[in-house]
Amino acid sequence: MTVAQRDEWRRPGPTSEQRRIDLWLGLGVTLLALVSLTLARSTGAFLLGPPPSGQEQLFWTVAVTLPLIWRRRWPAATLLIVSVAFIAAQARSAPETQFSAWALFCALYTVGAWGQDHQLARRLRIGVIATMFAWLGIYYAVTIDHIPPDAFADAVGPVPPVLAAMVTGVLVNVLVFGFAYFFGETAWVAARREHELRAQAEDLRRSQEESRERAVLGERVRIARELHDVVAHHVSVMGVQASACRRVFDRDPGKARTALTAIEQSARTAVDELRRMLGVLRTSARADVEPPAAGGVERIGELVERARAAGLTATLGVYGAQVALPESVSQAAYRVTQEAVTNTLKHAGADLLDVRVRYLAREVEVDVTDDGRAGGTANAVVGLGLIGMRERVTAHDGDLEAGPRAGGGWRVRARFPLAASADPPVGAQREASDGHPLAAGAERSA
Repeated sequence: MTVAQRDEWRRPGPTSEQRRIDLWLGLGVTLLALVSLTLARSTGAFLLGPPPSGQEQLFWTVAVTLPLIWRRRWPAATLLIVSVAFIAAQARSAPETQFSAWALFCALYTVGAWGQDHQLARRLRIGVIATMFAWLGIYYAVTIDHIPPDAFADAVGPVPPVLAAMVTGVLVNVLVFGFAYFFGETAWVAARREHELRAQAEDLRRSQEESRERAVLGERVRIARELHDVVAHHVSVMGVQASACRRVFDRDPGKARTALTAIEQSARTAVDELRRMLGVLRTSARADVEPPAAGGVERIGELVERARAAGLTATLGVYGAQVALPESVSQAAYRVTQEAVTNTLKHAGADLLDVRVRYLAREVEVDVTDDGRAGGTANAVVGLGLIGMRERVTAHDGDLEAGPRAGGGWRVRARFPLAASADPPVGAQREASDGHPLAAGAERSA
């Protein structure tokens, strides 16, 4: 916020609760001023000269103090009313001066702290202060000739008594008005800084939200491109199988039946992958993102080897009977594992890394744990890496768990449901075997 913007900033008006506080404050000060007036009249200490009638004394006392009930709702008008009533009360020699002076101080402070137009509030305060000193000068000029000769009979100081009294009055007023101006300005600056901090916090929140949205969009586009390759491959396989079926349909019905079965399975897989691709593209947008290199569960062993090369004690375990996975599921499982291992290497400060792949009855699960610290920015549910994980898992109707472990460290576990059919996938889906790279990685880690 520039200097001009700061001066143009308008402080919001008081809340209903603050207006109620002002109401009770104004009534309380008025009541105390009336008590002070009663005491002054009881002691006969009329410092400003012979007082007016009792009704007029009550009027000026209330006129100076009661406007404080509107001090934050209409600060400028309150200051003008209090200032005019204060000068008029002194000109009429109203005996109540203590709470009237504090009412003027409060009104002057409030204009500086709550005036919506700060430039106008500054000019108004300076004008009122100048008027008060002018009135003080007029008062001294009028009353100096009416001072009794014996008023300073006991004075012993080096300064002339009249001059000493005048200097004392000026110094007191300088302090009162100076503090009222300073505290009002300080309160306004504090309110403006609080506004700036709230605005900055809101800008930061929006920026973080936009970053998360961009990360989600970019991840969806990458997933959709990968799924597009899978669907295109299955469609190509269907075309090849259909051509082969047409050629052998009359000569070898058995081979034709096998080809038709492969076409049926590929079509089902392609439709399923297409549904997932349309799901991740439910937000229509474009992103200029390069697709990453393809990879599947057979490459998880490479991730573990990379972690070992970085100095971690890394292990890989494969549990259950390995089955051929749909290519998109295999890619998603690999990407989740890759992101989890990358977070461990970059942010966790871990020594141990454990990667497990579990082939369950109707789902496949990847589980990555480490013994690092769980408080890093990367290991947060709102982290951009975990946003990508969650998008990939959601695209396959799976579940993702990411968070600190009870015994220390961090854990990422993703489960991907598999089709209930027991028929093995064909075409673009990879076959598991004893020579599978993933199985070989598991043997090395045993």
